[in-house]
Amino acid sequence: MINIASCSVVIPVYNSQGALPILIGQLAEILPGIVNEFEIILVNDGSQDESWQVIKKLCHEYECIRAFNLARNFGQHNALLCGIRQAKYKIIVTMDDDLQHPPNEITKLLDTLENGYDVVYGAPNHETHGLFRDFSSQLTKWALRITTHIPYTDKISAFRAFKTTLRDLFADYSNTYVSIDVLLSWGTTKIGFIDVEHKERQIGESQYTFFKLLRHALNLVLGFSLIPLRIASFMGFVFTFFGFIILVYVVLRYLVQGGSIPGFSFLASSLAIFSGIILFVLGIMGEYLARLYSRTMARPPYMISEYLGSNNE
Repeated sequence: MINIASCSVVIPVYNSQGALPILIGQLAEILPGIVNEFEIILVNDGSQDESWQVIKKLCHEYECIRAFNLARNFGQHNALLCGIRQAKYKIIVTMDDDLQHPPNEITKLLDTLENGYDVVYGAPNHETHGLFRDFSSQLTKWALRITTHIPYTDKISAFRAFKTTLRDLFADYSNTYVSIDVLLSWGTTKIGFIDVEHKERQIGESQYTFFKLLRHALNLVLGFSLIPLRIASFMGFVFTFFGFIILVYVVLRYLVQGGSIPGFSFLASSLAIFSGIILFVLGIMGEYLARLYSRTMARPPYMISEYLGSNNE
């Protein structure tokens, strides 16, 4: 047994009624051989199937389970934030509910965490998705790289272990846009990676579509970085300089040759370019203002409608 006394396993749940009994059975069998004390926290993120009913049955069967039913679907990272804040042990392990993260690989995460890291990610040794899913996944990891400045974001996954003390650094975080990886990066640079097995999905289908991942990537860039604003400022400077060059050209030609400069197409093209840039910059500013407006509304990142613990009937 490794030198870790206890851990909390947090699992966001969405439409996983078939996979949950198998996953919990595997965890209940493996965890006692890894740690002395443990708990399994299930956060039902507005599932459309019978996941919450299955969770209720599992709570009666396993005393180690604590379950939270969210009022609606808030998103995977919001559900994770809920579970992380409820964890009571010194180490937190997060994993998906689709059986693609083998519970026996938790040992690798905890062993690596003991080597002086605050966060350890289980990097999948291989992943098989469709073309659009792979593209959107890489786009999300690129967005994460520019917001966290972690050089190896291609190894970041939902299978992670970290010290519970890190959550104190974002205890007051209340934005509706949540990225657990960004929040963890706020508190430490001691981030490790370990290759783990990544199984094929056997039950159900992935809930992460191309457009959901694309939206998550946009939220990462616009919600946790000033880079888009800086790009907008740079583009404004470049095209202002371009406009100044055109003005100098027009004036010099008038002084040297006299008369106006022919070329309606050139003028129309210039106006179209400048108008497009203005609308683009305004769009970026509008996205930031929308997020500021959402934050001033004080909307919570999640709302718990029901709780089940080991003593609940």
